[in-house]
Order: sequence, then structure tokens, then C-alpha cells
Amino acid sequence: MSPIKYVAIYGKGGIGKSCTASNIAAACAEYGHKVLMVGCDPKSDSTMTLVGRRIPTMMDLIQRGGEITERDLIFPGYKGVWCVEVGGPEPGVGCAGRGIIVAIDFLRKVSKAMEEVDLVLYDVPGDIVCGGFSAPIRKGLVSQAYIITSGEYMPMYAGNNICRGLKRLGTPLAGVICNSREAAGEREIVESFAKELGSTLVAFIPKDPLVQQCERRGVTAIEGASESSIAGVYRDLARAVMAGANPVIPKPMTDERLRELSCA
Repeated sequence: MSPIKYVAIYGKGGIGKSCTASNIAAACAEYGHKVLMVGCDPKSDSTMTLVGRRIPTMMDLIQRGGEITERDLIFPGYKGVWCVEVGGPEPGVGCAGRGIIVAIDFLRKVSKAMEEVDLVLYDVPGDIVCGGFSAPIRKGLVSQAYIITSGEYMPMYAGNNICRGLKRLGTPLAGVICNSREAAGEREIVESFAKELGSTLVAFIPKDPLVQQCERRGVTAIEGASESSIAGVYRDLARAVMAGANPVIPKPMTDERLRELSCA
């Protein structure tokens, strides 16, 4: 039996982490893999297109008290993907990273789901590299990471900053994903960005209105536009994630070098 993959998706807020992660999960499930999708964003919207609705968060249930069972925490999604939403503190109160640790520790007490899957996929909030943010990595909950960016400067700046944290923690970067915003020369810029980090561009996701149309219907592109070319892109990415690519400890750039690259 292959070891379980514990994969985190990182990137600047609003770059498309949740959409990409949920489509990866859906595609992996189609290929017969057992997947646990863990939404770690306090907005608790990571799994909405897999389940079709917002599900209760673990933090809310824990704070409410009373007996909590596996069925209260884990919800079946598309093709049997197991879905969990961690939730988080109110804005300005507490630390989302430490909340993830509390929630995962509790999940392990009431369920063996994390040991019964092929892939645990984390949709990680934002681009804040703080002590709490690093806690899931320090606890061994993440074995490798993917960074989502576009060819614009700020998403790459955020990705480069995340790589500083990954390097400090000794966590491998498995690859860079470009979620296109149709910037000029975007593919070439992100390929160069990935190469500078010592990594590779594992997927270029073109901007496609089908993705937003499916999200408005509460489904992934894998489910709602199954025969489309964009669904094929997500399926190729899912295969790359399960194959493991060639994870390496990233080599973050200086701010000056990143600026040069983005202006090339």
C-alpha cells in the first residue's frame, strides 16, 4: 500500500486555492482514490462545491460542546470525497493555524478517516506565515506543498514569501500551479518563477467561465462540466499530485530578483 499523501495548497488569498483544491479532490476520487478534503479557511467554504452546501465547522461544534461523533464532522461529497471544515476564530481573535491543530487532534480522537485515505488535501488560508500558520507543518500534518499563483507580481510575491517559510521548516515544495489571470506572458513568467524556486510548473489552468458557472451551481468543474477542456486540466493536475512530482526544498528569491523576473 502506498503511503498516505498529506498535501497542502498555499497561495495568496483570492488566487483560487479552494476551487483548485476541490477540483483536485473530485478528480482524484474519480480515479478511485479515497480523499479527505480539509478546509482550513475560517470562511469555511472550501468544500461547498463538493458537498453542494456549507457544512458545520469543527470549531463551532467543539465550542458548542456535547457529544460529537464522526458523522457530525465528516460529510460525503462528490464521488465519496470525505469533507471537513475546520472553521476558525472570529476576525482579530485567536490564530487560525493553532485552530487547525486543535481541530485535527479532535478529529483523530473520534475518527480514523485520516488513516483510511490515499490523500489528505488541505486548503490553507491566505498567505500569512506566522507561528500558528506553521503549526500544522511542525505537527507533521503536511508532508509537501503546492503553491498557486498567477503571472501577476503580488501572487508571486506571496508565493515567494511562503517558500521562505517552507524552507525554514524543511517542507518540500512539490510544484507551482498557475491559475491564469491572462497576464501578458503569464505562462513563461510563472515557469521562470518555478525554476528560480528550484521547482517546476505542474499545471497551467486557463481562465474559463465554465469554472465560475459551475461554482454558482454549487459543483466542481469535474462534476458540472465533465467533458470540458478545463476539467481535463484539473484531471491532469490530480494525476500529478498523486504521482508526487519531484518535491524539493524551495530556494526563495530576493525581492529584487522577484521584481526583475516579474518585469521581464
